[in-house]
Amino acid sequence: MERVKVTRNYQITIPASIRNKINLKEGDVLEVYLNGDEIILRKVKSERPRIRLGKKLSPEEIEEAIERGEGNN
Repeated sequence: MERVKVTRNYQITIPASIRNKINLKEGDVLEVYLNGDEIILRKVKSERPRIRLGKKLSPEEIEEAIERGEGNN
């Protein structure tokens, strides 16, 4: 168990140890559930593969790269 503090804007930071265990990355989506007084966060499985191309691209270039399957590491 780890503790986090709620900020003025009601935000929390997910500890690195937890992020690493579920491979949580920037841009991932989480579902939020309430179970009594427990808040449950669950990572949503992405339907699109995560690709890294190492450079800034236009939306058209990104779509082309996805279709070619580039960057799947």
